[in-house]
Amino acid sequence: MSRNQHSATGTRRDRAQSAIVGVALLLGLTVVGIGILTAAAGTVVQEGASTAATTRVAGGLDDALDTGTAAETEATIRLSGGTMRVTNRTVRVLNDSGVAWSGHTGAIVYESGNKPVSAVAGAVAVGNGDRSRLDAPPSIAPANGTLYVGVPVLNASGTDAVSARETTVPVTLRTTPTHERRLLSANRYRVAVETAAPGAWERHFRDQGATTSRRDFDADGTPSVVADFPGRRTLHLVVHDLRLRMEVGA
Repeated sequence: MSRNQHSATGTRRDRAQSAIVGVALLLGLTVVGIGILTAAAGTVVQEGASTAATTRVAGGLDDALDTGTAAETEATIRLSGGTMRVTNRTVRVLNDSGVAWSGHTGAIVYESGNKPVSAVAGAVAVGNGDRSRLDAPPSIAPANGTLYVGVPVLNASGTDAVSARETTVPVTLRTTPTHERRLLSANRYRVAVETAAPGAWERHFRDQGATTSRRDFDADGTPSVVADFPGRRTLHLVVHDLRLRMEVGA
């Protein structure tokens, strides 16, 4: 074999080996890419399911804790994961003399993933801390020299907490409401709502023309958002005693 023939043969072998290596690398990259896409798709599906569950629970809590009726209300929320529980929360109405009214209003909290849902003081919040939003606003608003404050009080009985791990669990919330109305004389009023979603409450109160601050009244680690409404106002306070019962089952 001549030198030129040997050189040509070697070149063809090198090219063939390079082609095989290239195909192997391409196949390897394809497998890695498919793995990344599969993982990303799984994450998107999980996030979508979590968002759907959050939306479903938030809507169900808003329906269940309706304060605009005198009749018994019943709503069933189907949990496909997470935990729903009743916890302690307090709402305070403050004036220049101190505390004009306070109540242990309670709250329903649903936790699944990183977007908890909480129903307290007539509002439904999604998320914690500053990264939170109100899906349903409270009945707290100023108008024409008056401050209207509607506060649901969850006197709860039945089950305190329900967990859904591998199967869908229906949770029925029953309320038997009574309503008490009070008229307080003109003063400078502030409303303090204890909540784990202070960012959402602050934005809502500011939209209502109030200035806000945070204060941990009972040193339990959960702050209260204090909304200071400007000027002297009369206060229309409506306390909705909902007498909540939470039960497992439809």
